[in-house]
Amino acid sequence: MSMTFASTARLAVLARTTEPRTMLRRFLAADAAVTGANGLAYLLASGPLGRFLGVDPGLLLGLGAFLTVYAVGVALLAARERPPTLPVRAVIEANLAWTVLSLVSLVLWLTPSAAGAVWTPLQAVTVAGFAALQYLALRAAGPRTDVG
Repeated sequence: MSMTFASTARLAVLARTTEPRTMLRRFLAADAAVTGANGLAYLLASGPLGRFLGVDPGLLLGLGAFLTVYAVGVALLAARERPPTLPVRAVIEANLAWTVLSLVSLVLWLTPSAAGAVWTPLQAVTVAGFAALQYLALRAAGPRTDVG
């Protein structure tokens, strides 16, 4: 099933291009930038952020290290002229897993502050949005994304 003109037009407005591969690279780069900023904030301010969000600073420190490394990987993928499909799919699936784990942890494990109870689903929805945009751009790019 191909993307409709309206879907393509909406994606093009978001990415400021009609070239699917460029859209994909921009969505990956935006994901890397947001994830990297989040990871660095967790690394550099795990204590104050942990108190503010009501989350163990050690958990934030570990998440910060993971997110920073992950962001570098996504940035390297975004830098490729033709990001290969398999690693892009891995990013999409990792983003979806992060979304689910964030929401499940909020219900089952975390006892956040009011700020943390707002932040956790907000960042989960943001990550899910990146996954959706990356998926749509990958589909629009077609099989030529594997070349390079």
